[in-house]
Amino acid sequence: MNGKRAELGVDLGFMRLKNPVITASGTFGYGEEYKDLVDLNRLGGIAVKGLSLEPKEGNPPPRIIETPCGMLNAIGLANPGLKAFIEKKVPFLETLDTNIIVNIYGHSLTEYGAVAAGLKGIDAIDALEVNISCPNVEQGGMAFGTDPDTSARVTEEVLEKSDKPVIVKLSPNVTDIRVIAKAVQKAGAHAVSLINTLTGMSIDIESGRPELFNLTGGLSGPAIRPVAVHMVYQVAQAVEIPVIGMGGIIEYRDALEFLIAGARAVQVGTANFVSPGVCAEIIEGMEEYLRVKDIPDINGIIGTVKSA
Repeated sequence: MNGKRAELGVDLGFMRLKNPVITASGTFGYGEEYKDLVDLNRLGGIAVKGLSLEPKEGNPPPRIIETPCGMLNAIGLANPGLKAFIEKKVPFLETLDTNIIVNIYGHSLTEYGAVAAGLKGIDAIDALEVNISCPNVEQGGMAFGTDPDTSARVTEEVLEKSDKPVIVKLSPNVTDIRVIAKAVQKAGAHAVSLINTLTGMSIDIESGRPELFNLTGGLSGPAIRPVAVHMVYQVAQAVEIPVIGMGGIIEYRDALEFLIAGARAVQVGTANFVSPGVCAEIIEGMEEYLRVKDIPDINGIIGTVKSA
Protein backbone atom coordinates (compact mmCIF):
# COMPACT_ATOMS: atom_id res chain seq x y z
CA MET A 1 0.00 0.00 0.00
CA ASN A 2 3.04 2.24 -0.54
CA GLY A 3 3.33 3.02 3.16
CA LYS A 4 -0.19 4.44 3.37
CA ARG A 5 -2.41 3.52 6.30
CA ALA A 6 -5.45 1.45 5.42
CA GLU A 7 -8.84 3.16 5.40
CA LEU A 8 -10.90 2.00 8.40
CA GLY A 9 -13.90 4.29 7.95
CA VAL A 10 -17.28 2.67 7.32
CA ASP A 11 -20.53 4.25 6.23
CA LEU A 12 -23.79 3.01 7.69
CA GLY A 13 -25.78 5.29 5.45
CA PHE A 14 -27.12 7.36 8.32
CA MET A 15 -23.81 7.59 10.19
CA ARG A 16 -20.13 7.60 9.24
CA LEU A 17 -17.76 5.78 11.61
CA LYS A 18 -14.02 6.53 11.67
CA ASN A 19 -13.56 2.78 12.22
CA PRO A 20 -15.94 -0.17 12.70
CA VAL A 21 -15.40 -0.56 16.47
CA ILE A 22 -18.19 0.53 18.85
CA THR A 23 -18.39 -0.21 22.56
CA ALA A 24 -21.47 -2.26 23.43
CA SER A 25 -24.22 -0.94 25.67
CA GLY A 26 -23.99 -1.94 29.32
CA THR A 27 -20.27 -2.65 29.27
CA PHE A 28 -18.81 0.83 28.90
CA GLY A 29 -21.04 2.94 31.11
CA TYR A 30 -21.44 6.40 29.62
CA GLY A 31 -17.89 6.65 28.33
CA GLU A 32 -16.72 8.87 31.17
CA GLU A 33 -15.90 5.86 33.33
CA TYR A 34 -13.21 4.85 30.80
CA LYS A 35 -11.83 8.29 29.90
CA ASP A 36 -8.58 7.76 31.83
CA LEU A 37 -8.07 4.27 30.41
CA VAL A 38 -8.66 4.69 26.67
CA ASP A 39 -8.72 7.48 24.08
CA LEU A 40 -12.48 7.70 23.59
CA ASN A 41 -12.09 9.75 20.42
CA ARG A 42 -10.22 6.84 18.82
CA LEU A 43 -13.36 4.73 18.90
CA GLY A 44 -15.81 4.38 16.06
CA GLY A 45 -18.61 4.92 18.53
CA ILE A 46 -19.92 4.45 22.05
CA ALA A 47 -23.26 2.80 22.82
CA VAL A 48 -24.18 4.02 26.28
CA LYS A 49 -25.82 2.01 29.04
CA GLY A 50 -29.49 1.14 28.49
CA LEU A 51 -31.79 4.07 29.26
CA SER A 52 -35.35 3.98 30.55
CA LEU A 53 -37.92 6.70 31.17
CA GLU A 54 -37.64 6.53 34.95
CA PRO A 55 -34.64 5.62 37.16
CA LYS A 56 -34.15 1.91 37.71
CA GLU A 57 -32.02 0.27 40.42
CA GLY A 58 -31.82 -3.10 38.74
CA ASN A 59 -31.85 -6.49 40.41
CA PRO A 60 -30.44 -7.31 43.87
CA PRO A 61 -27.10 -9.17 44.02
CA PRO A 62 -25.75 -11.61 43.21
CA ARG A 63 -26.25 -10.42 39.65
CA ILE A 64 -22.99 -11.28 37.87
CA ILE A 65 -21.21 -14.63 37.83
CA GLU A 66 -18.41 -16.06 35.72
CA THR A 67 -19.05 -19.00 33.43
CA PRO A 68 -16.62 -20.98 31.25
CA CYS A 69 -15.48 -18.52 28.54
CA GLY A 70 -18.01 -15.90 29.56
CA MET A 71 -20.31 -14.46 32.17
CA LEU A 72 -23.95 -14.39 33.18
CA ASN A 73 -25.39 -11.03 34.15
CA ALA A 74 -28.73 -10.07 35.61
CA ILE A 75 -27.99 -6.41 36.31
CA GLY A 76 -31.55 -5.56 35.38
CA LEU A 77 -30.79 -2.53 33.18
CA ALA A 78 -30.02 -0.24 36.10
CA ASN A 79 -29.80 3.41 35.00
CA PRO A 80 -30.51 6.94 36.27
CA GLY A 81 -33.50 7.57 34.01
CA LEU A 82 -34.08 9.99 31.15
CA LYS A 83 -34.04 13.27 33.08
CA ALA A 84 -30.79 12.56 34.96
CA PHE A 85 -29.15 11.21 31.80
CA ILE A 86 -29.81 14.46 29.96
CA GLU A 87 -28.68 16.61 32.88
CA LYS A 88 -25.65 14.63 34.09
CA LYS A 89 -24.40 12.43 31.24
CA VAL A 90 -25.03 14.35 28.03
CA PRO A 91 -22.68 17.28 28.89
CA PHE A 92 -19.68 14.90 28.91
CA LEU A 93 -20.83 13.11 25.76
CA GLU A 94 -21.00 16.47 24.00
CA THR A 95 -17.23 16.86 24.45
CA LEU A 96 -16.36 13.70 22.52
CA ASP A 97 -15.35 13.37 18.89
CA THR A 98 -16.98 10.04 18.22
CA ASN A 99 -20.45 8.73 17.44
CA ILE A 100 -22.80 8.43 20.41
CA ILE A 101 -25.51 5.78 20.31
CA VAL A 102 -28.10 5.79 23.09
CA ASN A 103 -29.55 2.39 23.89
CA ILE A 104 -33.18 2.71 25.04
CA TYR A 105 -35.75 0.33 26.43
CA GLY A 106 -39.24 0.19 27.87
CA HIS A 107 -41.87 -2.25 29.05
CA SER A 108 -44.65 -0.80 26.90
CA LEU A 109 -44.92 0.97 23.56
CA THR A 110 -45.68 4.18 25.43
CA GLU A 111 -42.43 3.96 27.42
CA TYR A 112 -40.33 3.38 24.31
CA GLY A 113 -41.96 6.34 22.63
CA ALA A 114 -41.54 8.59 25.65
CA VAL A 115 -37.79 7.91 25.94
CA ALA A 116 -37.32 8.48 22.20
CA ALA A 117 -39.27 11.73 22.35
CA GLY A 118 -37.28 12.91 25.36
CA LEU A 119 -34.02 12.62 23.42
CA LYS A 120 -35.15 14.72 20.46
CA GLY A 121 -33.05 17.74 19.65
CA ILE A 122 -29.89 16.57 21.47
CA ASP A 123 -27.16 17.03 18.87
CA ALA A 124 -24.62 14.91 20.75
CA ILE A 125 -26.73 11.82 20.07
CA ASP A 126 -26.13 10.30 16.64
CA ALA A 127 -28.51 7.34 16.80
CA LEU A 128 -30.79 5.34 19.06
CA GLU A 129 -30.35 1.63 19.64
CA VAL A 130 -33.62 0.00 20.64
CA ASN A 131 -33.39 -2.96 23.02
CA ILE A 132 -36.38 -5.17 22.19
CA SER A 133 -35.37 -7.98 24.55
CA CYS A 134 -37.47 -6.46 27.34
CA PRO A 135 -40.73 -8.01 28.61
CA ASN A 136 -43.91 -6.45 27.27
CA VAL A 137 -46.13 -5.86 30.30
CA GLU A 138 -49.12 -5.32 28.02
CA GLN A 139 -48.81 -8.84 26.64
CA GLY A 140 -48.14 -10.90 29.74
CA GLY A 141 -44.38 -10.40 29.89
CA MET A 142 -43.44 -11.84 26.49
CA ALA A 143 -40.31 -10.12 25.21
CA PHE A 144 -40.98 -7.59 22.45
CA GLY A 145 -38.20 -9.05 20.35
CA THR A 146 -39.57 -12.59 20.14
CA ASP A 147 -42.53 -11.61 17.97
CA PRO A 148 -42.13 -9.94 14.55
CA ASP A 149 -45.33 -7.89 14.79
CA THR A 150 -44.49 -6.53 18.24
CA SER A 151 -40.90 -5.83 17.17
CA ALA A 152 -42.19 -3.86 14.21
CA ARG A 153 -44.60 -1.87 16.39
CA VAL A 154 -41.81 -0.85 18.76
CA THR A 155 -39.69 0.23 15.80
CA GLU A 156 -42.53 2.30 14.35
CA GLU A 157 -43.26 3.92 17.72
CA VAL A 158 -39.65 4.98 18.24
CA LEU A 159 -39.32 6.27 14.68
CA GLU A 160 -42.52 8.29 15.03
CA LYS A 161 -41.37 9.93 18.27
CA SER A 162 -37.67 10.40 17.44
CA ASP A 163 -35.55 12.60 15.19
CA LYS A 164 -32.64 10.13 15.29
CA PRO A 165 -31.71 7.14 13.13
CA VAL A 166 -32.93 3.92 14.73
CA ILE A 167 -30.90 0.75 15.20
CA VAL A 168 -32.88 -2.22 16.52
CA LYS A 169 -30.94 -4.62 18.77
CA LEU A 170 -32.13 -8.16 18.12
CA SER A 171 -32.55 -10.96 20.62
CA PRO A 172 -31.02 -14.35 19.79
CA ASN A 173 -33.65 -16.10 21.90
CA VAL A 174 -35.94 -16.76 18.93
CA THR A 175 -36.59 -19.56 16.46
CA ASP A 176 -35.46 -17.60 13.39
CA ILE A 177 -33.78 -14.22 13.92
CA ARG A 178 -34.17 -13.40 10.21
CA VAL A 179 -37.92 -13.09 10.61
CA ILE A 180 -37.50 -10.41 13.29
CA ALA A 181 -34.82 -8.61 11.25
CA LYS A 182 -37.08 -8.45 8.19
CA ALA A 183 -39.98 -7.18 10.30
CA VAL A 184 -38.04 -4.25 11.77
CA GLN A 185 -36.53 -3.44 8.38
CA LYS A 186 -40.03 -3.24 6.90
CA ALA A 187 -41.07 -1.02 9.83
CA GLY A 188 -38.34 1.46 8.87
CA ALA A 189 -35.31 0.60 11.03
CA HIS A 190 -32.10 2.14 9.72
CA ALA A 191 -29.97 -0.78 10.92
CA VAL A 192 -29.98 -3.84 13.17
CA SER A 193 -27.46 -4.87 15.81
CA LEU A 194 -27.06 -8.44 17.00
CA ILE A 195 -26.83 -10.46 19.06
CA ASN A 196 -28.06 -9.48 22.49
CA THR A 197 -27.22 -11.95 25.26
CA LEU A 198 -28.43 -15.54 25.31
CA THR A 199 -30.62 -16.52 28.24
CA GLY A 200 -28.75 -18.77 30.68
CA MET A 201 -28.79 -20.17 34.20
CA SER A 202 -26.28 -21.50 36.72
CA ILE A 203 -27.07 -23.55 39.84
CA ASP A 204 -25.01 -24.00 43.02
CA ILE A 205 -24.97 -27.77 43.48
CA GLU A 206 -24.33 -27.49 47.23
CA SER A 207 -27.37 -25.35 48.03
CA GLY A 208 -29.45 -26.33 45.02
CA ARG A 209 -30.20 -22.65 44.42
CA PRO A 210 -29.65 -20.59 41.26
CA GLU A 211 -26.48 -18.52 41.57
CA LEU A 212 -28.20 -15.38 40.33
CA PHE A 213 -30.87 -13.71 42.47
CA ASN A 214 -32.94 -13.25 39.31
CA LEU A 215 -32.69 -17.02 38.55
CA THR A 216 -31.61 -16.42 34.95
CA GLY A 217 -29.28 -13.97 33.24
CA GLY A 218 -27.77 -12.99 29.93
CA LEU A 219 -24.83 -15.06 28.74
CA SER A 220 -22.07 -13.10 27.02
CA GLY A 221 -18.38 -13.52 26.27
CA PRO A 222 -16.34 -15.70 23.89
CA ALA A 223 -18.59 -18.74 24.45
CA ILE A 224 -21.38 -17.16 22.37
CA ARG A 225 -19.27 -15.91 19.45
CA PRO A 226 -19.92 -18.81 17.03
CA VAL A 227 -23.67 -18.41 17.59
CA ALA A 228 -23.41 -14.66 17.04
CA VAL A 229 -21.34 -14.97 13.85
CA HIS A 230 -23.86 -17.42 12.41
CA MET A 231 -26.81 -15.16 13.19
CA VAL A 232 -25.04 -12.11 11.77
CA TYR A 233 -24.33 -14.05 8.60
CA GLN A 234 -27.98 -15.12 8.35
CA VAL A 235 -29.33 -11.62 8.90
CA ALA A 236 -26.84 -9.96 6.54
CA GLN A 237 -28.12 -12.28 3.81
CA ALA A 238 -31.75 -11.53 4.65
CA VAL A 239 -31.91 -7.71 4.95
CA GLU A 240 -30.69 -4.70 3.00
CA ILE A 241 -30.09 -2.38 5.95
CA PRO A 242 -26.68 -2.34 7.69
CA VAL A 243 -25.88 -5.02 10.26
CA ILE A 244 -23.80 -4.33 13.37
CA GLY A 245 -22.38 -7.53 14.84
CA MET A 246 -21.54 -8.38 18.42
CA GLY A 247 -21.07 -11.33 20.74
CA GLY A 248 -17.85 -12.59 22.28
CA ILE A 249 -15.36 -10.32 20.51
CA ILE A 250 -12.09 -10.18 22.46
CA GLU A 251 -9.52 -9.43 19.73
CA TYR A 252 -9.25 -8.09 16.18
CA ARG A 253 -9.56 -11.56 14.60
CA ASP A 254 -12.98 -11.96 16.18
CA ALA A 255 -14.09 -8.56 14.91
CA LEU A 256 -12.89 -9.35 11.39
CA GLU A 257 -14.90 -12.57 11.47
CA PHE A 258 -18.09 -10.56 11.92
CA LEU A 259 -17.16 -8.17 9.11
CA ILE A 260 -16.42 -11.01 6.72
CA ALA A 261 -19.77 -12.54 7.70
CA GLY A 262 -21.50 -9.34 6.54
CA ALA A 263 -21.53 -6.89 9.45
CA ARG A 264 -20.55 -3.31 8.59
CA ALA A 265 -19.45 -2.57 12.16
CA VAL A 266 -19.03 -4.42 15.44
CA GLN A 267 -19.70 -3.81 19.11
CA VAL A 268 -17.34 -4.99 21.84
CA GLY A 269 -18.87 -5.78 25.22
CA THR A 270 -17.70 -8.17 27.93
CA ALA A 271 -14.04 -7.87 26.87
CA ASN A 272 -14.04 -4.28 28.22
CA PHE A 273 -14.33 -5.71 31.74
CA VAL A 274 -11.22 -7.82 31.23
CA SER A 275 -9.13 -5.28 29.32
CA PRO A 276 -10.37 -1.67 29.27
CA GLY A 277 -8.11 -0.86 26.31
CA VAL A 278 -9.33 -3.76 24.18
CA CYS A 279 -11.18 -1.62 21.62
CA ALA A 280 -8.06 0.38 20.80
CA GLU A 281 -6.14 -2.88 20.49
CA ILE A 282 -8.76 -4.24 18.09
CA ILE A 283 -8.53 -1.11 15.93
CA GLU A 284 -4.75 -1.41 15.80
CA GLY A 285 -5.03 -5.10 15.00
CA MET A 286 -7.34 -4.35 12.09
CA GLU A 287 -4.90 -1.80 10.71
CA GLU A 288 -2.02 -4.29 10.89
CA TYR A 289 -4.10 -7.06 9.31
CA LEU A 290 -4.97 -4.84 6.36
CA ARG A 291 -1.35 -3.74 6.01
CA VAL A 292 -0.04 -7.30 5.96
CA LYS A 293 -2.74 -8.42 3.53
CA ASP A 294 -2.19 -5.31 1.38
CA ILE A 295 -5.88 -4.41 1.59
CA PRO A 296 -6.31 -0.62 1.27
CA ASP A 297 -9.82 -0.35 2.72
CA ILE A 298 -11.66 -2.25 5.47
CA ASN A 299 -14.78 -2.19 3.30
CA GLY A 300 -12.99 -4.61 0.98
CA ILE A 301 -13.52 -7.50 3.38
CA ILE A 302 -17.12 -6.83 4.44
CA GLY A 303 -19.43 -9.65 3.39
CA THR A 304 -16.70 -11.63 1.62
CA VAL A 305 -17.31 -14.95 3.33
CA LYS A 306 -16.84 -17.81 0.85
CA SER A 307 -18.99 -20.88 0.46
CA ALA A 308 -17.46 -24.09 1.73
